[in-house]
Amino acid sequence: MPPAAERRLFWGTAAAVLVVDLVTKLVAEDRLLRAVAVPVLGEWFQLRLVYNPGAAFGLHLGPLSRWIFLGVAVVAVVVLARMSRTAPDGDRFRQLALGAVAGGAAGNLVDRLRSPRGVVDFFDVGVGALRWPTFNVADVAVSCGAIALAIVLWREDARRSSASESAPAS
Repeated sequence: MPPAAERRLFWGTAAAVLVVDLVTKLVAEDRLLRAVAVPVLGEWFQLRLVYNPGAAFGLHLGPLSRWIFLGVAVVAVVVLARMSRTAPDGDRFRQLALGAVAGGAAGNLVDRLRSPRGVVDFFDVGVGALRWPTFNVADVAVSCGAIALAIVLWREDARRSSASESAPAS
């Protein structure tokens, strides 16, 4: 099991992401409720309030979507916490990555619990009709954390592969 400081890094990152996500969603709901869009960088980056009852990219599984994705988020947070607990000692980058994904999953989980309307999204990026699906801080944390985790696992696999190739044959 990793030292307590590394475990605190996981939980601290998850908590920080969760708090920032929830605060920005409350501000977005308060300030954007009556606005069509608030340009930040022209039409390229706008703030626009959207409720997403489905998952990433508007994936929707019918009337039970809210509960299915809520369950998936709970399982994800549990699995990520277990991955944190079993991570190699000294792997702070992995703890940060896992914490970011867990915090983002928890942020969207809270939205699913608090409102049947769905997850609060408000970052709108694109040009004209070519727009990325609207997203939030939790989505950014999940995406960046997942990329960081993929890098960690790829590097770990490359080290293992390199070590097995350089080991003398018996």
